[in-house]
Amino acid sequence: MNRILDLSEDPAGLSVRLENLVVSREGTQEVTIPIRELAAVVVSHPRVHYTHSVLAKLAAAGAIFVTCDEKRLPVGMILPLQSHYSQSERMRAQVEAPVPMRKRLWKKIVQAKIRAQASLLEELYGDDQGLGELSRRVRSGDTGNVEAQASRRYWPALFSRKEFRRDPAAEDVNRHLNYGYAVLRAIVARATCAVGLHPGIGLHHHNRYDPFPLVDDLMEPFRPVVDRLVVDLERVRGNGVPLDREAKATLIQGLMKRRCSNGESRTLFDLAERLASSLAAVFMGELSELVLKDLSEGRSSSTGKQASESSA
Repeated sequence: MNRILDLSEDPAGLSVRLENLVVSREGTQEVTIPIRELAAVVVSHPRVHYTHSVLAKLAAAGAIFVTCDEKRLPVGMILPLQSHYSQSERMRAQVEAPVPMRKRLWKKIVQAKIRAQASLLEELYGDDQGLGELSRRVRSGDTGNVEAQASRRYWPALFSRKEFRRDPAAEDVNRHLNYGYAVLRAIVARATCAVGLHPGIGLHHHNRYDPFPLVDDLMEPFRPVVDRLVVDLERVRGNGVPLDREAKATLIQGLMKRRCSNGESRTLFDLAERLASSLAAVFMGELSELVLKDLSEGRSSSTGKQASESSA
């Protein structure tokens, strides 16, 4: 089971007891969660304290620990150091992957992202704004920067506001996108480490201040999943909805839902690990292409138990 625990509203203490994460709050009964069931723990309340054993046990179990700043937006992650039996071999192949291969793989990722954006616009408004055609124009390495061209059409259409721009620093619905992407990033980071790849060696992203460029590469096709959740949230609660406990819970619960991918019901954890695993196989010469699945919303949702724990 993959569960996400968000500690954002109340002071709490985290400790470990018999392979369980223990969440203690003043005046309430403590909660215990088997560590093996946790995919990520997101801590944003400034008065949450935890022992070293919490971090060590989470990492050993392959879970991600995400820490947030004073605005309660994620700013850092602690990842497992070793999660796959052939990690060294796969990392060596990753480092030695030739540039033409990296460019070819990045082309496939950009095409998948733009197709997902086109599908979302078509589903919401009956018009993909020409993104389907743009996806077919992407060349190796996206030398024509088609991704940016698609973005300029996509964002104003997605929120039905001509002036809307994707700006991580903006104090509007961009905050919800930031939070959703941060949780998605933790999901993809977990998958990347689980298959023995190094998150710091990217295909395309290479900002010197970005410690996880490969994660940022691989999460691109999944971003429209977050976008859809934010659009739905705004439709229900109106423009200007705050990034409060309810909003965060809605985003996490949406990311936990199962989705239909090529006729199969899968979680984002499954799909991210499939993509990462296929990338490792390409590096090792075992596959020629990435396994990139088109996504759509599944009918089954996260369980009530998961939902109740998503914003503890």
